[in-house]
Amino acid sequence: MQTSIPRRRVAAAAVVLAVAVGALSTGCSSSPEKSGEGGGTYAIWDPYPQFADDSDWAKLLQECGTAAGVTVERTGYDTTDLTNKALLAAQQDNSPDVLIVDNPVISTLAEAGALTTTEENKLDTSAMEPNLLGAGQTGGKTFGVPIGANTLALYYNKDVLARAGVDVATVKDWPSLTAALAKVKAAGKKGITFSAIGTEEGSFQFLPWFWGSGAQLTALDSPQAVSALTLWTDWLKQGYAPNSVINNTQTTSWQEFASGDYAFSENGTWQLANAEKLGFEYGIIPIPGASGGTAPAPTGGEFVSIPVQSDTGRYATSQQLVACLTSGDKLLATDTTLSYIAPTAAVQAKQVQADPKLQVWVDAVKAAKGRTGDNLGTRYPKISEPLWTAVQAALSGAKQPRAALTAAQAAAGAK
Repeated sequence: MQTSIPRRRVAAAAVVLAVAVGALSTGCSSSPEKSGEGGGTYAIWDPYPQFADDSDWAKLLQECGTAAGVTVERTGYDTTDLTNKALLAAQQDNSPDVLIVDNPVISTLAEAGALTTTEENKLDTSAMEPNLLGAGQTGGKTFGVPIGANTLALYYNKDVLARAGVDVATVKDWPSLTAALAKVKAAGKKGITFSAIGTEEGSFQFLPWFWGSGAQLTALDSPQAVSALTLWTDWLKQGYAPNSVINNTQTTSWQEFASGDYAFSENGTWQLANAEKLGFEYGIIPIPGASGGTAPAPTGGEFVSIPVQSDTGRYATSQQLVACLTSGDKLLATDTTLSYIAPTAAVQAKQVQADPKLQVWVDAVKAAKGRTGDNLGTRYPKISEPLWTAVQAALSGAKQPRAALTAAQAAAGAK
């Protein structure tokens, strides 16, 4: 995703369809007039309304259209609006030829029967990193290819750590990170800031710690899960993290870090441009697992898919358009334009060669996993909301971590 905020997920295809149908009175942009193979106009819908027609992204799409011998008509929508319109268009047999959506939405569209599988559309996924491809898989089938990925890591303030006598190389696991935060506080500075707001952003930021404990989303109340929420709760109690995290978005959390008072900030790849504007030297390390290693962080980023068409003769050209965006040198251009880490090892290596600072993000992406992975599909939103509710309850002191997660598991199981 291009923005810093993971987009909110729809709960299920039926719910979104109801919303979309309810919005019918406002109208839905239809696909352009289509013609068969060998020319014509092909519609591409994407979640990047911030990109104008003269942007590098729009030009890239036009180049792919020219290479395929067709005219591309591109429309950018807000992500939630795009999901609604895609589902409604599928109902009306008026889908775009190529659809680019936030990766957790793939399972919703697939369940609604709106997308073709890669077996049907002949998209080549062989070079894609398996952990990134997993976000577009459900029921043993793959419904698109990742266009790129972003994820979370820890930014750190070099000066704050130096003044506290902390060598960042020693931060390898939860105990060493907590020890570093204690030294920072003793030196008169602030420890770590993150987003624990009661939305998908809160779940998104908690997941590296949740998964880093060894917990699974199918068991929110496991001992490992309790240890992760206890870690965050203890940080607030000890004053290592501010109470503001309860209401922080990733943007406001970044603003706290940018003040220069904090040692660490959990945030994403999308902040790299802002990091270059900081008034202090910074570094980046992966989020550590409980006992060491890199914790799996959730993947952000979009999938390129080919919606179901009644005219199946269009699939071959649609496949050419998708292949253009997601393979070879064009993939490097695509991910550079969208500020993503590439989904293939070969292009990742080119990105690091051009900018060595991206190595930590490549490593984080390699360890990341999709929120709808593990065959959760459309069950993920039903788990995520109880999870962020539990985080809020524990951090506010309303419930102890174990009680909060026990309630979360009961709520997730009832949905």
